[in-house]
Amino acid sequence: MKKLYFIAMLCIAYISNAQTLSYNDIGVLFSKENINGTARYNAMSGAFGALGGDLSSIETNPAGAAVFLKSEFSLSLNVSNTETASSFFGTNELLENDYSNISQAGGVFVFDARNNSEWSNFAIGFNYSMSNNFEDLWIASGNSGFAPISDFYDNDPVVYINSDGQYFENYTDGQTNKYSFTFASQYRDNLYVGASINTYDVEHYQNVLIEEYNNDGNGNTFDISQTQELLTYGDGYSFNVGFISKPNNNVRFGLAYQSPVWYTFAEEFVEFDVDLFENNTFVENDFSGTNGFDYKLRTPSKLTGSFAYIFDKQGLISVDYIHKNYSNIKLSNANFTDENITFKNDLESTGQLRVGTEWRFENLSLRGGYHIEKSPYKDAPEIEDIEGYSFGAGYKFKGGKLDVAYQKSTNTSLYSIYSQVNPVDLNIDTSKITATLVLNI
Repeated sequence: MKKLYFIAMLCIAYISNAQTLSYNDIGVLFSKENINGTARYNAMSGAFGALGGDLSSIETNPAGAAVFLKSEFSLSLNVSNTETASSFFGTNELLENDYSNISQAGGVFVFDARNNSEWSNFAIGFNYSMSNNFEDLWIASGNSGFAPISDFYDNDPVVYINSDGQYFENYTDGQTNKYSFTFASQYRDNLYVGASINTYDVEHYQNVLIEEYNNDGNGNTFDISQTQELLTYGDGYSFNVGFISKPNNNVRFGLAYQSPVWYTFAEEFVEFDVDLFENNTFVENDFSGTNGFDYKLRTPSKLTGSFAYIFDKQGLISVDYIHKNYSNIKLSNANFTDENITFKNDLESTGQLRVGTEWRFENLSLRGGYHIEKSPYKDAPEIEDIEGYSFGAGYKFKGGKLDVAYQKSTNTSLYSIYSQVNPVDLNIDTSKITATLVLNI
């Protein structure tokens, strides 16, 4: 049964919505993919749909695998930093977290099979990427003047009508891993075509803690500490098709389609684990137990249009525009009528713009990029759009190259602790350094 089954209980109905992510939140979260690939790809903000020749680029447009002139292998490591500033009823908190991981690994094998055919430069590629990293921790504190959990459990003849404040802690972990298998080829000298099959595995863990502090005005206190846990895990698949056109030596056009991702998920949910304290003394614990549930999710498809201009061997400018209709998200395998209506009513089509440039100086390359992604929520202000920039460099040596990149992005978000009060305002600042080693094989 769905995790919200427990909310049918009187206690939880009174307390309000769960503090963990709702199914609508999860649908949006798992429908997004971050710019997270090779250092060259990241340094140009992922604007590679009309370029190819990079292992991360073939996830955007599989035709890019046929642009490779030789077989190669690449491995990428990154270190990321996230600063989250929260504001809740006039109280501000700031928490900073650092993470490191392998963000990309893959290879492409190129075969020249012209043999008097108009098709040539066949390529087979495999690439792993971490399309989402869910590691994060942020806190919020303040006094909303409202403590619904305490109100329910307060059975003492003493009435604790004064709220001294609330404290909230949100910890998440896990990631989405994407595996792409690509086949591409070049037709004559001006067209590249390709297709990919993608598989995914996802694990997302969330643990939230909320504490309420109250007093009766006569020196007596009544405090509550409640945790909720949600573990979601599963796998999925999708496919990509695309082409790159080269009308002349300087201009490139690209068009790629990625199907929806069809996910199958299982979840384990602890609705509440509550500790009660009177006058700083532990008096009781209440535990809901663990609830399991299976369901399916279909994410929106994605269409990417791309343009690039090549300045001979000196440099290039590339632009990608990605269209995705988030209102097409759909949950199934249970009664998700309300959630699917919410997707239709609250979400909309969005655009993501990516711009990148690269300039070469013999064996050294310098790169930069900019990206902006609109929030999928219809009523979201512009400040909730994700916006960022990137830059990097690469050095080519015999047998391969070494690339590095720096990325920075910012956005704001709202998180509802209680449905009855204003949400927490979050300002999120993310930076990431990526290093990639590329070896010719």
